[in-house]
Amino acid sequence: MKIGIMSFAHTHAASYVRHLRGEPGIELCAADPGPYPGGEVRGAAMAAQLQVSYRDSYDELMAWGPHGVIVTSENARHRPLVELAARHGAHILCEKPLATTWDDGLAMVRAARAAGVMLMMAFPVRFASVFARLRAQYEAGLLGDIVSIRGANNGQLPAQRAWFADPELAGGGAFADHVVHIADLIEALTRAEPLTISAISNRRLYADRARAETGGLVTISYAGGLIAAIDCSWSRPATAPTWGGLTLSVAGTAGTVDLDFFGPRARGLDAATGRPIELPYGPDLNAPMLRQFLRGAETGQQPQPDAGVGLRTLAIMLGAREAARAGSTVALSTLFPIND
Repeated sequence: MKIGIMSFAHTHAASYVRHLRGEPGIELCAADPGPYPGGEVRGAAMAAQLQVSYRDSYDELMAWGPHGVIVTSENARHRPLVELAARHGAHILCEKPLATTWDDGLAMVRAARAAGVMLMMAFPVRFASVFARLRAQYEAGLLGDIVSIRGANNGQLPAQRAWFADPELAGGGAFADHVVHIADLIEALTRAEPLTISAISNRRLYADRARAETGGLVTISYAGGLIAAIDCSWSRPATAPTWGGLTLSVAGTAGTVDLDFFGPRARGLDAATGRPIELPYGPDLNAPMLRQFLRGAETGQQPQPDAGVGLRTLAIMLGAREAARAGSTVALSTLFPIND
């Protein structure tokens, strides 16, 4: 099976290539024509580092005839790449968030539907075994009715790629980078419909390097009475021993569960500098997500999370951005037709 990598802009692209190189029967090719800032290893140089075949343009990549593609460009550039892949009949795995505007998100979903190709979202955290156990416990009634969820997805400023902190290319800062992961987990667990959203943000951390928000807190009310709070901040300093993490606390009428998705790690000190070191271990969540996409591309069965999840989590991200701008609670149904 031929899989194309569309852009090396996202830091996850390299990890996806390394995983796919180990999958039997997979032939890889990439294109990353830019534009991109000087000083970043991109394009043919990045392909050489990853030992993957390369084409100079996306049109040449499509002419190669991929069965599926992974879109790992800047968020604002997802739409043209998804539409190009759809026109060529390639199934699509798209990095999160789906888009940076509602119109772009709708256009991407419609393009995939019209072409009869699958559009899957890259939400690897839902593939964690601990989350599978949580879902099983909830579906068995062991938690009762879920009344509140508190999530935190905190990290360092993604310094390897300058576009993450560019509001035009990223669609925001910490909101665009981190809200959607927890929004996806809440949807996958509860299937509840989000109704209203409140949010606050600031740019006090990394203010000299970021033009978008670096700190944020989002509160969402769902049908049925569920309330969720999401801390999405880039609150880890550059000197922190690890990039960050993601935690989830779920409170139900019959029990409470706390999850730390990246908790297992070996801790120590760097002998040369004395700085703390944390080395995470355990399964890489990208692997089961990529295998799900490959199975879908091979069998023709739509993998999850699908484009509908992409739209609904995009609505939450955009709603958080609007609520923070307006300084008030907003109703998602009045802003976005999330049942499109």
